[in-house]
Amino acid sequence: DVVELGRVPLDFVREVSEGLCTFDWPAQVNRLVVQGGFDLVLSLGQVVPHEVVGMANYSKNLFVGVGGKDGIDRSHWIGAAYGIERTLGRVDTPVRAVLDYAQEHFASSIPVVYALTVVGPSDLTPADGQGAALDVTRGIFVGSGRAAFEQAAALSAQVNINYLDRPVTKMVVYLNPDDFKSTWLGNKAIYRTRLAMADGGSLLVLAPGVVNVAEDKEIDKPIRHDAHRGAARARE
Repeated sequence: DVVELGRVPLDFVREVSEGLCTFDWPAQVNRLVVQGGFDLVLSLGQVVPHEVVGMANYSKNLFVGVGGKDGIDRSHWIGAAYGIERTLGRVDTPVRAVLDYAQEHFASSIPVVYALTVVGPSDLTPADGQGAALDVTRGIFVGSGRAAFEQAAALSAQVNINYLDRPVTKMVVYLNPDDFKSTWLGNKAIYRTRLAMADGGSLLVLAPGVVNVAEDKEIDKPIRHDAHRGAARARE
């Protein structure tokens, strides 16, 4: 139930992805966004570090949140090809550039206003003096342009990213079995820690609840059959 507003040119996608992706990108949204006759489209969401776009939300809510399969799949491919190490927690990434292009060229007539929240640990110690501080809303940024997103992303970088004095040589991650049933989600243990790992360091993942590769059973089947292929091997 989507409509295509336009296509980001192949040359632009190739340029921002540093030659890693050579296809155009369809700017797709649910038809009601453009055909619903609304005076206001209010997009609500949280800005957090994201492995595909760098920092979540803003125009991602429009073109991915209520977008179409082709646009979603291609955006994830761009992010995967460019690499999590160069993407996670950053404002300017290839996928964000593509979304910005689509917003400027195809969606300027949509009366969208973004209300972007940043959630992170409270500065206050819990009342009982034990345990970690509870997560609270640390900021809310409202606007129709990129300025609100950039301000939210700057705050998110402060409260949602742990900066270490030196790389970690040994790290142990425990995945709660109530929340993590697949390697699709369990991979967070890897990509959310890898930028902190020292060269030659080791990561031990304890995942007692992981039983599937993918969250969806139909997607799980072909992955189990064909397996994963790393980026370096895929280029061979």
